[in-house]
Amino acid sequence: MRTAAAIATGLALAFALPADGHAQESAPAESQADPFVPQADTLSPNGEIAEIFSVSSLNAQVLRLEAALARAQAAHGVIPQSAADAITAAAIPENLPLADLDAEYAVVRHRMVALLNVLRRSLDDDSANYLHYGATTVDLYDSAAMLQMRDSVFALIDDLRVIELQLIEQARQYRDTPMIGRTLGQHALPITFGKKLSGYIGENRRHIERLTDLLGRIERSIIMKGAVGSYLGLGDEGQDIERQMAAELGLPEPYADDWHASRDVFAEYALVQSMIAHTWARFGQEVFLLQMTDIGSVYEQLPGGSVGSSTMPHKVNPSLSEALIQHGRVIPRLAEIVQDDMVNFFERDNTSRPNQAIEDVALATEDMLGDASRLISRVRVNEDRMAENLGRSEGWILTQRIVFAIQDDLGREGAEHRLRDLAAEASVTGASLREAIEADTEMLALFEPGQLDELLDPATYLGLDGELVDAVISSALAARASDPVHPSNE
Repeated sequence: MRTAAAIATGLALAFALPADGHAQESAPAESQADPFVPQADTLSPNGEIAEIFSVSSLNAQVLRLEAALARAQAAHGVIPQSAADAITAAAIPENLPLADLDAEYAVVRHRMVALLNVLRRSLDDDSANYLHYGATTVDLYDSAAMLQMRDSVFALIDDLRVIELQLIEQARQYRDTPMIGRTLGQHALPITFGKKLSGYIGENRRHIERLTDLLGRIERSIIMKGAVGSYLGLGDEGQDIERQMAAELGLPEPYADDWHASRDVFAEYALVQSMIAHTWARFGQEVFLLQMTDIGSVYEQLPGGSVGSSTMPHKVNPSLSEALIQHGRVIPRLAEIVQDDMVNFFERDNTSRPNQAIEDVALATEDMLGDASRLISRVRVNEDRMAENLGRSEGWILTQRIVFAIQDDLGREGAEHRLRDLAAEASVTGASLREAIEADTEMLALFEPGQLDELLDPATYLGLDGELVDAVISSALAARASDPVHPSNE
């Protein structure tokens, strides 16, 4: 049972109350800066993905595609070069005021026609005749969606890289901080908190790799195949024009197949974000559990002025950890909509509104990563409680170590049976492992004087946790050098 003093101590730690009594967020413990590792920042809400999926950004992508199509057609003699030059010069957002687009849409009730009608006002009559020449609306907007997805993948990778540095900073600080490891909810063997964090570093890094792989498939999904995928609008040069159009955008050769009815790239985009959401829900859940009153190994620092409970002043309720658990439930459900769209009708349908669905997933993922970053920055470690929890089993978490120490005398199987018998007896008597061994004169004789003191110290039974942390960090830092960078940031 936790004492009132312990509860009060935890409350003071969580709120970091200074002398004037006003709650404020304390600075994290200082750690030696590594000259080769940038100091970790915290993600702040910047709405980058909201901007990527905004109407103005969508229109800008359509303009990029129209200009690239015109240049590709001119390169193959389908339209005059002068028309391609004029279309490229006119295809800028300034020529598409939203008020003009809204007014035009109110008349024609078709977003592509409204955009083209407004854009043609910036072209001479001859060039206007070659705008959107042989193209179809679905190709332009589906390709624009791919360009939006591409930009959002770069943004998500950037966010995960920020989080990666935060985790690395924490893992290095707590590389050798011992705590109890749990399997199936039970005390198992000692680990370090740095080792626990290293698992999230590895998982986060694999998500960056997944997004990088996905990026290649998105970039090959720029499409100009026509309403049913047979290039009827572009003519005999259709495939060459499609390839040239992608090259004009700095992208690789498009897939040969018509993916309008094959939404696997959309589905993968959502699925990867669903996996990312599950990772950070697990992290949030672990922080949620570790800060339970009965465990208290970590706590979530509350910002200045925050109130834990309206009626129970002693409570410091979890906040961001709880939010991550919720994100882990919502984002996968949104992703299911996109994945279900892989089963659609004939050459194309829009029953799942996939463009809206992928936007919803990406916006939710951006919010979640912001919460994850802030939680990492607010997690504080209570090393005293970690040590206290290590001792709660009265040494019984070290039975494996004792088995290794006496197996040469009793044999591996004999040593394990002897420790099981002692543990069974102790479950009734409440004896500690040391007391149980010392009460067994035959077993006690197997140890050198002072040997039990070393064997029963959990802080000296951590295996290669420190080396593991170093290896994970080294691998992640090396991988960062080859992470994709958006061309606009190069």
